[in-house]
Amino acid sequence: MSDSTTQMPGPAIPPHQLVLVRHGQTEWSKAGRHTGLTDLPLLPEGEEAAAGLRRVLGDRSFAHVRCSPLQRARHTAELAGLQVDEIDEDLREWDYGGYEGRSTPEIREELGYRWNVFHHQIVPGDTPGETVEQVAARASVVLARVWPYLFEGDVALVGHGHALRILTSVYLRQAPRFGQHLTFEVGAVGILGHHREQPTMEAWNHR
Repeated sequence: MSDSTTQMPGPAIPPHQLVLVRHGQTEWSKAGRHTGLTDLPLLPEGEEAAAGLRRVLGDRSFAHVRCSPLQRARHTAELAGLQVDEIDEDLREWDYGGYEGRSTPEIREELGYRWNVFHHQIVPGDTPGETVEQVAARASVVLARVWPYLFEGDVALVGHGHALRILTSVYLRQAPRFGQHLTFEVGAVGILGHHREQPTMEAWNHR
């Protein structure tokens, strides 16, 4: 990626951590179906996992909490005991276009090759769809917005599996497709920070 998307603004490195929270289980995530902009509720087990995040987060306080507008993320934040300061459209999940609601095996059977969302084309459907680079551009905007808060305290971002994996790639100054090497479970927490001037992954898939 270019320097404009990998370098955070400001001359200093913030001392605090970026805490990523993936929403709890939904019907489609449980079935392995691509769930982008479809606004599904949490399943009961998703609500239970989201409430369990209170124990994972412990007594950590946040200078700022930002959340996707989709209900599965907003409800997760509420159950986890997070007070959302701002709803951010750029934290929404990847727009899968014509592959919305479909599983990878179904798409592969139709196309006849080993399709992968990180490497192959998203076709338009009810929505236009996005490239991985477009999702990464949104992630870069989110990181620039929250960067100043990291000088005040920890920051929480509540969102979605693919989008947060790509955001992590951007934070770590990797190509967006690096996100394919990260699994991020439903109802889990990841923690990003710095070691000296280098961005680091401090913890991942805490549940």
